[in-house]
Amino acid sequence: MAVWTEDGKLYRKMGRETLIIEAWGRNALRVRAFKSAKCDENDWALTEDVSKHSKPRAQVGSEDASITNGGITAILNSEGWLSFINAKEEILLEEYWRNRNNLSRYCCPLNIEARELKPIPAQQAWKLSARFEARDGEKIYGMGQYQDSHLDKKGSILELQHRNTQASVPFYISSLGYGFLWNNPAVGRATFASNITEWEADATQKLDYWICAGDEPKDIMLSYLEATGFSPMMPDFAMGYWQCRLRYRTQEELLSVARRMKQENVPCSVIVADFFHWTIQGEFMFDENDWPDVPAMIDELNSLGIKLMVSIWPTVDSRSRNFREMAEKGLLVTNDRGPQIHMNWMGECVFFDATNPAAREFIWKRAKENYYDKGVRIFWLDEAEPEYGDYDFDNNRYYIGPAEQVTNVYPAMYAKAFYDGMTAEGQKDVLNLARCAWAGSQKYGALTWSGDVYSSFRSMRDQLTAGLSMAMAGIPWWNSDLGGFIGGAPSDENFRELLARWFQWGVFTPVMRMHGDRMPYEPPTPEYRNGVRQFGSGAPNEVWSFGEKMEKLLKGYINMREKLRPYIKETMKACQKKGTPPMRPLVYDYPQDENAVNETDAYMFGASLLVAPVLEEDATERSVYLPAGETWTEAYTGKEYEGGQTVTAKAPLEVIPVFVKKGCDVSLEYPRL
Repeated sequence: MAVWTEDGKLYRKMGRETLIIEAWGRNALRVRAFKSAKCDENDWALTEDVSKHSKPRAQVGSEDASITNGGITAILNSEGWLSFINAKEEILLEEYWRNRNNLSRYCCPLNIEARELKPIPAQQAWKLSARFEARDGEKIYGMGQYQDSHLDKKGSILELQHRNTQASVPFYISSLGYGFLWNNPAVGRATFASNITEWEADATQKLDYWICAGDEPKDIMLSYLEATGFSPMMPDFAMGYWQCRLRYRTQEELLSVARRMKQENVPCSVIVADFFHWTIQGEFMFDENDWPDVPAMIDELNSLGIKLMVSIWPTVDSRSRNFREMAEKGLLVTNDRGPQIHMNWMGECVFFDATNPAAREFIWKRAKENYYDKGVRIFWLDEAEPEYGDYDFDNNRYYIGPAEQVTNVYPAMYAKAFYDGMTAEGQKDVLNLARCAWAGSQKYGALTWSGDVYSSFRSMRDQLTAGLSMAMAGIPWWNSDLGGFIGGAPSDENFRELLARWFQWGVFTPVMRMHGDRMPYEPPTPEYRNGVRQFGSGAPNEVWSFGEKMEKLLKGYINMREKLRPYIKETMKACQKKGTPPMRPLVYDYPQDENAVNETDAYMFGASLLVAPVLEEDATERSVYLPAGETWTEAYTGKEYEGGQTVTAKAPLEVIPVFVKKGCDVSLEYPRL
């Protein structure tokens, strides 16, 4: 075994394995290990120049070696295993190492290594396992979006793979005072068990992770975003109300809704031309039969103070005019075996290869010609996982490598295609809605939403956890379909109650966006056009679609959102400059308050609003813990409370409990039914 320092980095060579530990930003280290002749050079999510924050001190002693960068130190012992400590010499994380020669306090002959790169026969790739000691009492926050109600991921097994409604963003913040990024886009899993923490990649080129120390979550988040990129400033238009349904079928139908919004004085910032407004998948253009004059439509919308967002899918139908050129130029994801089809829904389609710079340029060129040059400035990047019909990642291949090894980077590259194209045109306020994200997506102006979730109170509860977990994973721009996407009839009183609760919660999320596939489904007319199957629509989904009582309530909450826009703007400035998530669990602001740390269904929206959504059917009140050290005013009643106690908040149908921190001049005017 050889251990040495070079250029401020710490190296270890043992057999075929080379280990590199180096300073990588504020109080942070990057760890890589590989068994190839040289290290794979991909930096993946670690895209930013952090050299000014990196001040390493590496040394090799007689018993062990170490490298220190600010408030974190990695210690490499004589047996080759790593531990990480903070400036107080407290253990943050240590490798799980159980082999016969191990001299640590964990000595036993299990022959289990912390870093295992097992060669895959006949491939230049390795199956990777990285194991760490589990710590009793540790809480894990972040990791992206999973459909469960567990804010603390300790005890969870998480699939490192994207799906519709699932976004794997492998960064977490630990209650022990460190942040950890699994800097690897390979398919795998993360296990946060009581006896071990284990990361696995089914196939990869190297071990690559990043770890930083911080006294509080805000310090950790700052270090992480300095290394992976901050979100831009959210544009003003995005802070208002967004209107959508599945789907506006024609230009006139969309305009009629926008006109009525204006006539009824309903503030609306964005309206959406959803999927299948196009001629065929992969042509990226409006069907002129239904959308005869897009520039005129956009001009009218602009005069009403409303911007148009247009849906883009990454699917390319084999019948589209772009398919042959894209296939010949290698701009499509390919299969190593079998038919070259990835999705057989409304046409036999393949995905464009977002990892290929030439493919990103091609897609943007088409989008520019057919949308941007007509006035479109916001894109809905749907199917961003991408959503394969079968998730056979051992069969799919990208420009940068086999899907097993790289597929999770896809949504970030999809967002990058449009971000790069739009900024090249001089646009500064880039924001595009995307159905998935990976580490670093935030820097490309990606607003993630939680996908096609079910319309139920249980689903709403899961979305709250999803949004807070995305925030703690460094993805601050997040929202969900208000009312859920799948199901919900406008005439159903049970659904109306759900919509009221989801809608009022939407006021206090980064973006407030109405959407959903309401029942009953409206079939297309005609069913086919030029041999291409057409798509219909869901039932109406506007604020006036659910009865007079609901209309009054929904309009009241849109007006509440409108009056909150100055507060939201300041919140978004803090997000851009310091990385503070607009929506975050109480532990982010109050990590020393044990009761706040354990709170899972209330959160902070900005610096001064504590929001407690109603998550149960027929509820008219709910308990809320108010963090200690503050004075809180209940927005609905005006009653003042000292923090450090749990109170019962009134919550009739028209009320979402919100508490305002003393010193904030925000007042909320609730709708009266």
